[in-house]
Amino acid sequence: MIVEQFPDRIIKIENQNFLYFGGTCYLGLPSNKAFQKILIQNIKKWGTSYGSSRNANIQLSAYENAEKYLAKHIQSQSALTVSSGTLAGKLVIEQLTIDENIFFHLPNHHNAIQKLGSLPVFIGGKLNQKLLDSKVEKITILTDAVPTSEVKPIDLSFIDEISNQKEITLLIDESHSFGILGENGSGLYGSISNVNIKNKIMISSLGKAYGITGGVIAGNLDFINSIKYLPNYVSAAGMNPAFAQTIPDAVSIYLKQFEKLRQNLNFIHTHLKKNPSIDFDLNYPIIYPKQEKINEILKENKIIITNFKYPNDLGYLNRIVITANHRKSDLKKLISILNKSY
Repeated sequence: MIVEQFPDRIIKIENQNFLYFGGTCYLGLPSNKAFQKILIQNIKKWGTSYGSSRNANIQLSAYENAEKYLAKHIQSQSALTVSSGTLAGKLVIEQLTIDENIFFHLPNHHNAIQKLGSLPVFIGGKLNQKLLDSKVEKITILTDAVPTSEVKPIDLSFIDEISNQKEITLLIDESHSFGILGENGSGLYGSISNVNIKNKIMISSLGKAYGITGGVIAGNLDFINSIKYLPNYVSAAGMNPAFAQTIPDAVSIYLKQFEKLRQNLNFIHTHLKKNPSIDFDLNYPIIYPKQEKINEILKENKIIITNFKYPNDLGYLNRIVITANHRKSDLKKLISILNKSY
């Protein structure tokens, strides 16, 4: 389906209006007038792009302002913005490879943090024996904060079972949790407290909940500083500085939209019938219906959801996305159909 305008809560297809429960704009910011006003003012100040290296002799305060705010919000020592969440992941993998880490992954982690030759954390439902042996080595655990097709954060309790001979780094992709989970949308990073994790790193797209093109890497100061010397960082332009400055400038709007999203999720939690064929959690703005033809049923009722083939073994995904912009009437219609369909 090709559309001619931004798909917010309403999407127009062949001159017909449908309710839209798709995309990843969880806080509903791209179409938010107050948010747009701040962004436009920053474009007037910082221009539409800035193609220079972040390590050049001219430094823009917009980046420093954004990164100081992000580090404080995420509860990390330091943060670094880049042009996308995918680049954030690739840069971190590159640095950890230089540091001679052995990589292990949890299922369905995003392509941005995939590493060729990485080993599964679990084999046959049990912890990989290589994580339990007495060999002294650096290891990195790769995971999404909330894996695709799941609605609850990943359980990291297994890390406490890993041999104390391993120097553990955790790399967690929070593209679908930053701005949504945690206190005021701060994500999961600050709450991860496994005592045997020596180094924890968070990467995230800013194009999901935060509504702007860019990515962020958060972690300890030494690691973030090491990223700044990678050739792929030095030779690349930063994210749009107008977008970067908008992050600290729009804090009050983020908080307002976060609260609106919480209210919408509470409404669904109250009225959607509990059903094992519908995966929904009060704290997460995605519903995964397991009925194959639900996509067609909803479309017949003038509702469009996200439906596509995911690039792994999950097959086609039907994903219902709730945003801060959905109205109670929208939610009532969706809930009514779901309650009748199962």
